[in-house]
Amino acid sequence: MKIICSKSNLLKCLNISLRAVPVRTTMSILECVLIDASSSVIRFISNDMELGIETIVTGEIKEKGIVALNAKIFSDIIRKLPENDVVIQTDADYRTLITCERSKFHIPGHSGDDFSFLPIIDRDNCLTITQFSLKNMIQATNFSILANDNNPLMTGELFEIRNNNLRLASLDGHRISIRMMHLSGEYPDTKVIVPGKTLNEVSKILSGEIEDTVRIYFTKNHILFELPDTIILSRLIEGEYFRIDQMITFDYETKVTINRKMLLDCLDRSTLLIKESDKKPLIFHIQDDMIDISLISAIGAMTEEIEIEKEGKDITIGYNPRFLIEALRVIDDEEVNLYFVNPKAPCYIRNEDNSYIYLILPININQG
Repeated sequence: MKIICSKSNLLKCLNISLRAVPVRTTMSILECVLIDASSSVIRFISNDMELGIETIVTGEIKEKGIVALNAKIFSDIIRKLPENDVVIQTDADYRTLITCERSKFHIPGHSGDDFSFLPIIDRDNCLTITQFSLKNMIQATNFSILANDNNPLMTGELFEIRNNNLRLASLDGHRISIRMMHLSGEYPDTKVIVPGKTLNEVSKILSGEIEDTVRIYFTKNHILFELPDTIILSRLIEGEYFRIDQMITFDYETKVTINRKMLLDCLDRSTLLIKESDKKPLIFHIQDDMIDISLISAIGAMTEEIEIEKEGKDITIGYNPRFLIEALRVIDDEEVNLYFVNPKAPCYIRNEDNSYIYLILPININQG
């Protein structure tokens, strides 16, 4: 095999491919990126057996072939090369020579026979949306996913199409994050659980541009995201997702309308007095047209008042400020509505059309 690619094109595609290379594995072949130049295009393929990525590299094929290279060594070499064209060529034993200007690296390669190519899946059930919309929805919900948990459902995110609405939902035992958007066109109802790791990597690869689209295909065991030059294939998490509709109520005793940035800034200031291990709650005392926010910790104390519009009863309630901060940061509205039932029930942050709903459990406080 012999190919010629610019350093910038190689780096761009390597940065995408590395997202499906496992950090630790007992199978050394999975630590490799496969360079497939056996047809008319150059493909980089990586696969950790749960998440697989295939991306097309712009370049010239001088001699067709396939080789698997250790992804970390290969990418480290490419990063350090001059900004110029890079020649990659292999011999019959897969020994690989990487040349750029006067720099030459010799590294061992491996046959592609042992590499796990991405499985071919049916592409019948397809959803097409903008990369901008998908990226925003993922970023607005994936912070409620647990990275490691005994219950695999909590490491994934609900990906559901119902009545031509797309809904993404996640929960971690302390909160629920939901984003919904109406789809143009007719789509069959679909309900799958996508690993949080997959969605994190997808959101980093998506361009986030309104004019760019992504095709999403669903099968019984896989979800596939197809971009113009890249496909991302992931296994789904098996099981029935939590019945989040039964956890949500639209009843409330108190409704507060508040400037989002003012509240977010106040919450951010409060974290200056909270250590990582500190369980002290941030206390909201809502009365008349004012919310008094206070905190007492081992470091110090703070209080701050913010004007609000209130409907219903006065209430005093405590929260972990981080949960509120993470929800408020992904909301674009100038003002937000907070709904309360009682000091032991969740707070809901949602808009009028319920395109976003954030449920946050309170922390018990001693009011005596």
